[in-house]
Amino acid sequence: MKVTDHLAKADGKTLFSFEVLPPKKGENIRTLFSNIEPLMEFKPPFIDVTYHREEYVYRQHPNGLLEKKTVRRRPGTVGICAAIKNRFDVDTVPHLICGGFTKEETENALIDLHFLGIDSVLALRGDPIKSDGVFKAEPDGHAYACDLIGQLADLNKGEYLDEAQDDTWATDFCIGTAGYPEKHFEAPNSGADIRYLKHKVDRGADYIVTQMFFDNEQFFDYERRCREAGITVPIIPGLKPLTTKAQLTMLPRTFFLNLPEALVEAVSQCRDNEAARVVGIEWCLNQSRELMAHGVPCLHYYSMGKAESIRKVAKELF
Repeated sequence: MKVTDHLAKADGKTLFSFEVLPPKKGENIRTLFSNIEPLMEFKPPFIDVTYHREEYVYRQHPNGLLEKKTVRRRPGTVGICAAIKNRFDVDTVPHLICGGFTKEETENALIDLHFLGIDSVLALRGDPIKSDGVFKAEPDGHAYACDLIGQLADLNKGEYLDEAQDDTWATDFCIGTAGYPEKHFEAPNSGADIRYLKHKVDRGADYIVTQMFFDNEQFFDYERRCREAGITVPIIPGLKPLTTKAQLTMLPRTFFLNLPEALVEAVSQCRDNEAARVVGIEWCLNQSRELMAHGVPCLHYYSMGKAESIRKVAKELF
């Protein structure tokens, strides 16, 4: 089933979903399964699987010359989705990004997903390569998520890149896109960010899942501004229980978000990470309860490879 079908079938009940990272190259998939298993008792209708683009590394040869190599540290999103779907009998939502893909490679990946019976895709621009600093599209690739969404929408109409193809089958993907309650860090202001989001919905996005946030008022204001702009698709809030003291600086630096003063103060006073984790779980629980009372269609949790804190939150709510 598509994500939107699950939301419609819930008939107003708030659903539970979460996101996982593919194992690093060389790791065993059982580690991933062991982090998913504790969360399956809460009956997630779908699980997101992230995609991590290539990185550049430089390796020095004995003669002193440096060789620039491209590596992917977490390959296999499509295969991981198929493995999770087979192991747990749950729908999976692969993340598909612009970076590192030509349009032809994107089409081939989508055909593979279609053949596997995967009905939903989260379409993202993706992050720049760390050493580049700014995002650079592949030659004959997409520079913006809205164009990737447009390619998905074209496939849903049976329009392939090779216009000479005959007897093409139309796909039927449910297309998700990302939203940013605190605005995307590259957007000049929040109004422009909402306009970009509206453009992605107009191109074919069926639902929105937000970046993590820690202040519900920011989400409520964001949702209001989306509706005022004519965005009517479901908006799924993304949450994360804070788990370590170091995340007070890591999360804002990595995800360009703000942490509420009350949360920062409470975590700063914790003597160790175990105490910080308790604070983070309680904060996330309070956020979740308020969002459920507000009537959000689903609560989507970012696991970042760890299940225990999310399990504690879900056990209280679902």
